[in-house]
Amino acid sequence: MTADPRADLGDGTYRNPVLNADFSDPDVIRVGDDYYLTASSFGRAPGLPLLHSRDLVNWTLAGHALERLEPAEHFSVPRHDSGVWAPSLRHHDGRLWIFWGDPDFGIYQVNAPDISGPWTRPHLVKEGKGLIDPCPLWDEETGEAYLVHAWARSRSGIKNRLTGHRMRPDGTGLLDDGKVIVDGDGIPGWFTIEGPKVYRHDGWFWILAPAGSVETGWQGAFRARDFFGPYEERIVLEQGGTEVNGPHQGGWVRTPAGEDWFLHFQSRGAYGRVVHLQPMRWSADGWPVIGADGAPVGVHPKPDLPPQPPAAPATDDDFPGGGFGSQWQWIANPREGWTAEHAGCGLQLACSPPEEPGAEGGTDVSGEGGEPGAGAGLRYGDDLRRVPHILTQRLPGRPATVEVDLQLPAEAPGARAGLVLLGDAYRWVGLERAADGRVLLVHRFMEETGAHERDAAPPRPAPDGRARLRIEAGDDGRCRFLADTGDGFRAAGPVFTARPWKWVGALLGLFALAPPGEGRAGAVTFTRFRIRD
Repeated sequence: MTADPRADLGDGTYRNPVLNADFSDPDVIRVGDDYYLTASSFGRAPGLPLLHSRDLVNWTLAGHALERLEPAEHFSVPRHDSGVWAPSLRHHDGRLWIFWGDPDFGIYQVNAPDISGPWTRPHLVKEGKGLIDPCPLWDEETGEAYLVHAWARSRSGIKNRLTGHRMRPDGTGLLDDGKVIVDGDGIPGWFTIEGPKVYRHDGWFWILAPAGSVETGWQGAFRARDFFGPYEERIVLEQGGTEVNGPHQGGWVRTPAGEDWFLHFQSRGAYGRVVHLQPMRWSADGWPVIGADGAPVGVHPKPDLPPQPPAAPATDDDFPGGGFGSQWQWIANPREGWTAEHAGCGLQLACSPPEEPGAEGGTDVSGEGGEPGAGAGLRYGDDLRRVPHILTQRLPGRPATVEVDLQLPAEAPGARAGLVLLGDAYRWVGLERAADGRVLLVHRFMEETGAHERDAAPPRPAPDGRARLRIEAGDDGRCRFLADTGDGFRAAGPVFTARPWKWVGALLGLFALAPPGEGRAGAVTFTRFRIRD
């Protein structure tokens, strides 16, 4: 698709957000004339999206740094609140480095010679529960290497503090047990300090870290003459009188001309965490001032960089050769057999049974943080949020129309496939093979976990086993589901309001399922995926 018309305005100015989709917890660096950005990807695979820009306004998706999450078996089922939390992206010793915290396993890193890879397999830098949001610093002034991280109370019982370590120069491990260098409990009015990014500037160690919660928080800056403190603090970006709630958590970058810029997120519910670009300067007393005197800008002159053609991360896909573009992610580690390539005929998704292969009557999945087979849980077949083989991409943060064509040749009764809008509640429209052999168009939804799918409208025949499926997404996540089975688009059921997951915005998804216990029931074909304003 073309660039979001509300970003690059074409007259030397831009409008926020510059990335109007869920690129949560962004970090950014400059390497020569290129700017690179990565973001959280939680339990989706591939993870760690890699974006590229030449002007900080127009961005394209260059790929992903993490092919599969580890431990691989743990992430063979959806874990929407786990996996890759806020990463840090750095360039050191001729390589790109990404560090991130998995709240259940510890701090990992991958590295590569350039953005195209090859990226190393994940290396566990420090094992532990609740270790999140790590950021390394290779200090050119002293030759020392450091790392700072935050804490997840849900796993460790600790929050609102930042811990600093000396790090091995090769980034493979830490050299001490760590020291609390920022304790938010000792700063009046501050809470939930997290997401630190550490820098050296003007003889100071700087930590840029958000506080105050995702929805309503602010961006803080901390400085000290020694990495281990003591640090003094200041609020450098907050909502003020703007409509940008909770502006915080991101990265600072300097252009060749010496301009400073800060990219951060804004939490927008079902749309996830969209990315804003703020000007940044240094005050007379040496502190950063972000935005318009500490408040977010809406429209602003672009960075003093060579003009670039309008661009935005890809969304459309014709699935050439049966493959799919880098904008798509599975909601768990992929397994062999989830796709069946067929050159020239679009994307084929195998109708696989919803339960794990070989499982006795299906695999149970417990609640948050649970292990496969543990507890009462839900069977995959009961809830699409628990099905690992769903191919997803981000819901645009603006009104848009989503379309895809579907063909269902699978003959097993109960085989089904469709276009789904996933979140804490979900709804889908698609095709299903009935017991009498007919193919039916169905609209189904599910609200609270533990319920069962319900019809959003009565099924109707799809005589050719084909349909064009559509979601019309309006303001505030309000979506209409429609389908054309040969007689024009017809809406069914009331408007559905998209909902986020715990840390993730709503996702658009393509899926194919066989009835439980049937084994594979053939494949379905998706063609011509489009998102239009």
